[in-house]
Amino acid sequence: MEISKALDPDDMRLKRERMVMEQIVRRGVSDSRVLAAIRKVPRHWFVPQEYRDEAYDDIPLPIGYEQTISQPYIVAYMTEILRLSENDRVLEIGTGSGYQTAVLAALARDVYSVEIVKPLAMEAQKQFQALGLRNIHCRIGNGWSGWLEEAPFDQVIVTAAAYEIPNALVEQLQEGGRMVIPVGRQTQELIEGEKKHGILQKTRKIPVRFVPLINPEKEDKSSEA
Repeated sequence: MEISKALDPDDMRLKRERMVMEQIVRRGVSDSRVLAAIRKVPRHWFVPQEYRDEAYDDIPLPIGYEQTISQPYIVAYMTEILRLSENDRVLEIGTGSGYQTAVLAALARDVYSVEIVKPLAMEAQKQFQALGLRNIHCRIGNGWSGWLEEAPFDQVIVTAAAYEIPNALVEQLQEGGRMVIPVGRQTQELIEGEKKHGILQKTRKIPVRFVPLINPEKEDKSSEA
């Protein structure tokens, strides 16, 4: 990914380098490929114009439609958990702003990203095109269902909090594959999973706070009750 200075001026590059050193490396993320990807992807390009001055602060930022872009450390931490290789095919649930997607795309062969909020998905695709990211495949739909037609996936990452781990995502993860997903309602924790003998072996990581993973099918049933 080669980015022109028009899209990524020197002041933003300096802010991003400071973000990497002070927010990410200092807190324990050490995978050199992950750090290189974070250094490369211009986070300010994925936030609304009014928040670009805050793009490299250690905070989530609103992106509209009651959604947020995660704080840089969490993006780096979740990415490191996946242990991506350059040949991996990754399923991402929750495209959102597209920032996490772009980081994954810098590390993996292909990223398949599902977003339920159509305007967010459309805006993210514009950013991918502007940055020349051609290994990202986008779909507008219910993330709880994954992307069956493209399964199995080497890794799965979910960027919104599910009240339980969706069975479809476990089924679409190949044997030996890894998953990272925030789970919970009021109280959430990040779960690392590895699929062994068809079962997701789970490890609790850290407390987190994400927006809920929308499940329209369950909401529809609740409204009918």
